Amino acid sequence: MMNTNDTPKTLLEAIKFFDNYENCKRYMMKVRWPDGVVRCPQCNSDHVTYLENARVWKCYGSHPRPKFSLKVGTIFEDSSLPLAKWLPAVWLLASCKNGISSYELHRALGVTQKSAWFMLHRIRKAMQSGSFMKLDGEVEVDETFIGGKARNMHKEKREATITGTGGADKTAVMGFAKRGGEVRATVIADRKKKTLQGLVRSRVAAGSALYTDALASYEGLDGAFFHQVVDHAVEYVNGNAHTNTLENFWSLLKRSLKGTYISVAPFHLFRYLDEQTFRYNERKTDDFARFLAVLATVVNRRLTYKQLTGATV
Repeated sequence: MMNTNDTPKTLLEAIKFFDNYENCKRYMMKVRWPDGVVRCPQCNSDHVTYLENARVWKCYGSHPRPKFSLKVGTIFEDSSLPLAKWLPAVWLLASCKNGISSYELHRALGVTQKSAWFMLHRIRKAMQSGSFMKLDGEVEVDETFIGGKARNMHKEKREATITGTGGADKTAVMGFAKRGGEVRATVIADRKKKTLQGLVRSRVAAGSALYTDALASYEGLDGAFFHQVVDHAVEYVNGNAHTNTLENFWSLLKRSLKGTYISVAPFHLFRYLDEQTFRYNERKTDDFARFLAVLATVVNRRLTYKQLTGATV
């Protein structure tokens, strides 16, 4: 938590607060240099001078980019938009339960829709957990399919898109939920035994209580886990065996995708999973705490437009 007497608690307070550059500067300096020593992002030297009028620092090290701003080395790098727009955007995406579309953000901040779309994806980049710690204790595992419903499509699009039933032509997503703790989700290529069990073993600690549905791909996990199954064709709860935590998460995810974002390309789906899992895992905190949680992870997570659109690796 940042040590400051000025802590906006609402969106209105945040917009007013971050309209002052000095407030933006103070918050970003805490994020960039928690020890209070400003260091060059190129050479890590602390031999720097702040140029007040230009609002940049100058490093006296010998390298081609001696000047740097608060944005360099963060998700905000190379953006012409001021922090007075960026920080409220972070607040909005972190706090809106069903997300915020690029059109909503473009109207709210007075930026173009294309810029708003790029901004939101950069913020989602900061929301990635990147945790390698395995879940333990009581862990639920489940999958779902993401994709448009045939009945909502125009006849021509339906005929071109829908080639099968059930999960055909949709993207499969797998979720892991520690009861009383965090949720993680990832896009998967298929629901075959090798795929699902490989992910379970890599993301859930051996010896944990594992709860799944009756999908045949989960058969054979008893040796490494205390595996219990609930057959959804018969019931949704069997004693302590259920996947209701993930069912709730899937409901929240699909509500945001269908109600706010309307159409999400499979290529970008993992970014929306990062967004929803972040908000779910921070559900017990307030808007300001979620804002700080995102702000704390903006460093070293740059995302270029070419990377975002797949034009380059």
